[in-house]
Amino acid sequence: MSLKTIIAILAFMFAFYIQLLGMLNLMPLLLTTPLLFIVLLLIVYSYNNRRRFRGFHRN
Repeated sequence: MSLKTIIAILAFMFAFYIQLLGMLNLMPLLLTTPLLFIVLLLIVYSYNNRRRFRGFHRN
């Protein structure tokens, strides 16, 4: 596993834990839901952009 994957997993676990605290009314859901969404968005964006053909470059 690469470092990027480990960081993504840890960020998701942290955001999910904070979301659970929000569902238990220990933290405001107004803060925890966007945090989880942003973490998931960054994970999907980073893994979607990995092996994209960017065309031929002329030098």
